[in-house]
Amino acid sequence: MKNILKNKWITIGIVLILGIVIGNFMGGGNSSNEETATHERDEVKAEIWTCSMHPQIQQDGPGQCPLCGMDLIPLDNSMDSEEALPDEVPMSDAAMKLAEIQTYVVKLEKPEKEIRLLGKVKPDERLMYSQTAHFPGRIEKLFINFTGEKVYKGQKLASIYSTELITAQKELFEVLKNESTSPALVDAARNKLKQWKFTDNQIARIEESGKVQTEIDILSNYNGYVMMRMVSEGDHVKMGQKLFKVVDLSRVWLLFEAYENDLPWVKLGDELSIELKSVPGEIFKGKVAFIDPFINPKTRVAYVRVEMNNAKGLLKPDMFANGIITSKLPIKEEVILVPKSAVLWTGKRGVVYVKIPNREHNSFIYREVILGEDAGDFYIIKKGLEEGEEIATNGVFKIDAAAQLAGKKSMMNPTGGKVSTGHDHSGGDEKEMEMSGMNMEKEVMIDKSKISLKFKKQLGAVVDSYLVLKDKLTKDDANIQTTVKATQKALENADMSLVMGDAHNVWMKALKFMNKDLKLLFKAVNIDEQRTIFLTISNSLSNAIQKLGIKMKDDKPLYLEFCQMANDNNGGYWLSTEKEIKNPYFGAKMLKCGEVKQQIK
Repeated sequence: MKNILKNKWITIGIVLILGIVIGNFMGGGNSSNEETATHERDEVKAEIWTCSMHPQIQQDGPGQCPLCGMDLIPLDNSMDSEEALPDEVPMSDAAMKLAEIQTYVVKLEKPEKEIRLLGKVKPDERLMYSQTAHFPGRIEKLFINFTGEKVYKGQKLASIYSTELITAQKELFEVLKNESTSPALVDAARNKLKQWKFTDNQIARIEESGKVQTEIDILSNYNGYVMMRMVSEGDHVKMGQKLFKVVDLSRVWLLFEAYENDLPWVKLGDELSIELKSVPGEIFKGKVAFIDPFINPKTRVAYVRVEMNNAKGLLKPDMFANGIITSKLPIKEEVILVPKSAVLWTGKRGVVYVKIPNREHNSFIYREVILGEDAGDFYIIKKGLEEGEEIATNGVFKIDAAAQLAGKKSMMNPTGGKVSTGHDHSGGDEKEMEMSGMNMEKEVMIDKSKISLKFKKQLGAVVDSYLVLKDKLTKDDANIQTTVKATQKALENADMSLVMGDAHNVWMKALKFMNKDLKLLFKAVNIDEQRTIFLTISNSLSNAIQKLGIKMKDDKPLYLEFCQMANDNNGGYWLSTEKEIKNPYFGAKMLKCGEVKQQIK
């Protein structure tokens, strides 16, 4: 009996031990699985989603960017690095593709520039003459009656009655009677006529006739065209008085206007290819013969002269001509050239974004540079870049916007620091520009000093019409059709031929959008619809003005104003000549909502 009980307790003990071991084994396995599952859930939960265009936007899950509406993507934490610089702007491959970022490796090159010059045909000043009266008298007959008539040397221009000439002829006839005894007196009488520009043949004919001629012919001293006729038949003239201006057009000048920043590229002897609208399809060749040492203080140009033969008479004064010079700077060493699209230029600073080498992911950093001469599609960099560095050339504004919104150094925020994104009207210009629809694409830098003052005044007239339209919307007045027509007329009066190159392209793009929007605005009858269209017109006009410049009537100041709450809280800009805010997007509801962003100069 005892052995049975003993064996029973042994069996129970063994079963308990086995149970504990099996329990621990099974229990430990469940705990590990639970920890693994929890870790996986934590990883999913901890995954951050961001916008490829606005990296400052970070959310716990997928969705859409509140700024641009793009789908969020998972944040690539692998881009975080202990060696990352404070102002470094990392960009994933997806962000690079969406922002259309392109890069360029900096290298040393010989700067070359194609300069396009606008000019006019002018007479050669050395071939301009004045035909004068060498003795007093009265014009009896004119043989040249109109401007532009061609004359030849020795041709009769007019006949003159002169009492002084009659007296001189009588004196000559008297001394001729005693020529053998008084040859000196004969020579003196002949020289008197010669001083009045009589030829030997004319004097000989007078002597042969033996009669006093009451009318004497004035002969042309030059070949050319009558540029100006300054007398009529019956006029009394004095000695030395101008009768005609004659110009010889067998050789002419072409005077081209060169702006200050083009002058370093223009040298004596440079060859030009010249086109004239009056001679289509024909290319004339000429060389720079003279560069004006003075700059016109009003137009800010110096004249570059080309001298050309004009035996066929194809070149006529005041014809327009287009000249092209392919020139190199007179320097021996190579310099750093970068595409213009790579440089953000504020007027005080030039900014580029340099790609940081040896990074696993794309990363850019802000760099200020000193610009040299304008080399066509390139800038010469005097300081700030080294050969072999890689810079962004396309999508630079988007990199700059990302840097600014992330509180890093940027063009508009060179000291860094966070940018406000709330409705406090105190910052966030780049974000506001995106939200209000202003262009953040590839930017073209234009020297506003080159833009014609006449065109800037025409832009001022466009803005004057626009301001009447704006004032109606601030007063909740939907009756704007007449004002729209006036604005369309002002746009038509802006002479697009006054702007060339990049400036011409900027204006044509803005003009296309404004004309389209004004047609829509004319048809719109609902004031909410009118305000929506007015916003896009404001964006196009203000963008063009900031790039091209403007001259307001009476030099009125012009302000760019902004309201964050306009356009369904996406923000909206408008132009005004008053600092006092009068909101065209809300009218009486929120007339004072907004702020002055800048004064446009």
